[in-house]
Amino acid sequence: MKPKASLDTAAFPVEELKGKPSLVVASPNGEVVEVPELAAAFRWGWNEVIPERGEWIRLPAGSDLYLMPERRAIGYDRRTGQRIVVEEYEGVPVTAVAAFVAPAYTIYYHSLYETTEEAAVLPLYAYCAMGWDRGGFVVPAERVDKDARQDCDRHDPDEVHVAAFEVLDRYPGNRLAEHLMRNCVLTYNCPAARNFALGRWEMPLPTAASCNSRCVGCISKQPSSSGFHESQYRMDFIPNADEIVELAVPHLRNAPRAVASFGQGCEGEPLSNPDLLEEAIRRIREKTQRGTINLNTNGSKPEVVRKLFRAGLDSIRVSLNSPIEKRYNAYFQPMDYALEDVIQTLHVAREEEKWSSVNYLVFPGVTDDERELRALLEMVLETRLSMVQWRNLNIDPEVYLGLFEEDLSGTPVGMKWTIEKVHTHFPKLRKGYYNPPVGTRGWPRL
Repeated sequence: MKPKASLDTAAFPVEELKGKPSLVVASPNGEVVEVPELAAAFRWGWNEVIPERGEWIRLPAGSDLYLMPERRAIGYDRRTGQRIVVEEYEGVPVTAVAAFVAPAYTIYYHSLYETTEEAAVLPLYAYCAMGWDRGGFVVPAERVDKDARQDCDRHDPDEVHVAAFEVLDRYPGNRLAEHLMRNCVLTYNCPAARNFALGRWEMPLPTAASCNSRCVGCISKQPSSSGFHESQYRMDFIPNADEIVELAVPHLRNAPRAVASFGQGCEGEPLSNPDLLEEAIRRIREKTQRGTINLNTNGSKPEVVRKLFRAGLDSIRVSLNSPIEKRYNAYFQPMDYALEDVIQTLHVAREEEKWSSVNYLVFPGVTDDERELRALLEMVLETRLSMVQWRNLNIDPEVYLGLFEEDLSGTPVGMKWTIEKVHTHFPKLRKGYYNPPVGTRGWPRL
């Protein structure tokens, strides 16, 4: 069933509020409490929505809760159906709250709130709606990937800490190892870097300090005028091929389900150093044929990607917030390429018979509108895409909605329905969140 939205934000029928999650709010000291007399309402683009029963799950382990400073929570009175803006509860000032859901989950709605004039721009995270139902926190989301590689119970902090220093001892003088352990593992708790320290699964290979996109939500580099603060600082050096090969080859030889991925959140665009990538890939493949070499990229240079495939690259993941050019440009702000080049890169992957994923940056209320859905289906068909990774876009929701000149006030079709529609239409198209290793993925026959 498709969700129903309130377009005038005046009221919902009382019968639609029965059995729905309760609003939760936060006190100034960070205590999150239920407001049982109010049903939780969620942000859906510019709309407000009361979720359907099949649209929420228990808050996944490993998720974080965020206070929303200078943002007032909104709920609907269960007795009257009226919209209520909550400034205080039981005599205590309160704010809205949101959840940053654990990896492998895609959100359906954002947190709903009323922003005050004093409010600063929110940091670069995805602000999932949440409520309280039957004794626990709930969120509108679904798990899109069964792979447990980044589940919190797979990363014992003490074990990771010891392993990080063992890697530093193993590779003295390797600047890439130093960056991955001291910054990515010990400072930012990057799941991929932690897995590398533990000798398993997908490892990161950041290589670039510059980028030819100016993404509004870039998590590693922001102009001082943006209002955002980086979630993590971008690497400030370029590793050489020796440093890359020294780390990648043992991992690909020995790790279970081994993947080595260029293109990480702590760097720019890896295609800005094409010769370095080609040399590193060739040298890795001279030493081992085991494992998957993957490239996470903006896909801006299709012929460079072709050369990398022929050097030994196995798969690519191309980041995309929208297959609609105006929407893509508004967010990515490409410097020397166009969306046409990105789509051509996906064609190159199919021509070279390689695996191609889209890192689809999901924003409920935009990603799930009818125009976007049609464009995505057409792109999958035309490029014979292998996989869609349904990943949440980290950005202040009101900032993102403000990027677009078009009218986005209509009612979308819903994220749950959108995901189902795409994978029903293309049953061989893999649904997920992570880059799959060679040997566990089925090539789609579209």
